[in-house]
Amino acid sequence: MTKSKGEISQFLEKHFLHFNAASLVDAAKGYEAQLEHGSKMLVSLAGAMSTAELGKIFSEVIRTEKVHIISCTGANLEEDIMNLVAHSHYKRVPNYRDLTPQDEWYLLQEGLNRVTDTCIPEEEAFRRLQEHIFKIWKQADENGERLFPHEFMYRLLLSGVLEEHYEIDIQDSWMFAAAHANLPMVVPGWEDSTMGNIFASYVIKGELKASTMKSGIEYMTFLADWYKNNSKDGIGFFQIGGGIAGDFPICVVPMLYQDLEETDTPFWSYFCQISDSTTSYGSYSGAVPNEKITWGKLDINTPKFIIESDATIVAPLIFAYLLNM
Repeated sequence: MTKSKGEISQFLEKHFLHFNAASLVDAAKGYEAQLEHGSKMLVSLAGAMSTAELGKIFSEVIRTEKVHIISCTGANLEEDIMNLVAHSHYKRVPNYRDLTPQDEWYLLQEGLNRVTDTCIPEEEAFRRLQEHIFKIWKQADENGERLFPHEFMYRLLLSGVLEEHYEIDIQDSWMFAAAHANLPMVVPGWEDSTMGNIFASYVIKGELKASTMKSGIEYMTFLADWYKNNSKDGIGFFQIGGGIAGDFPICVVPMLYQDLEETDTPFWSYFCQISDSTTSYGSYSGAVPNEKITWGKLDINTPKFIIESDATIVAPLIFAYLLNM
């Protein structure tokens, strides 16, 4: 029996009745229906959702097994851990729209890298992680081990070396929840993240081998195997934002069906995208879900939802609905 809904969920059902508000409720109910039918769910994280502290609620979605695999950018992978160890050093800039180029330069000089209204402290966040992750990279390099980017981060978190630096409740870290559950993950384009840049710098200096870090192609082959092994009862696709975090994993279906000629491969069984991109010509993030039918990603009958709004507002509400809040 489904647990009775809490006040947030009841509020959504009572007041979110039209337009993007109605799409939000429909998408939440569709997500819930997928889980009730035994389908698994992929969640993709683009943008700066970790810096937006989505982990406060997403970590509980992970713990309650309402997500079964994650695709995220390298930035989201690392920024949740940065927030874990340097939260008190972050600086909020609510008047960021009024900043001049000179104001931005001052922030740089203070070691503050701005993401919209929030500045990440370089020394306390990037460098604190660098010290510890390099040791893990180096040990693997010397032992001839090869791991994925997220596996190195899981190893870092589970080692306990960061515990003395925790500045938020560990229950609010979605990466810690994922590491504890050993949740499958793909991190396409990890190389353009801060940790990816740092890893590349060690390769250039000859201190690490590039091959120690598994590649994006290996992520795709892993995802192909995972999809085949888990799609019996369907796999849904819940996309927060656009870009590579969404485009990379959704392509596994046409790859299996068309390139490997495994024509019994099922389409994604649910699709929802939260995006504030304007629907437009030639834009992946602004493409309506029906376009994905022509690429062999979604079926004619796949439940499709698009919520044209700010993901920092929408995603927590949908997750609250799934958690019966």
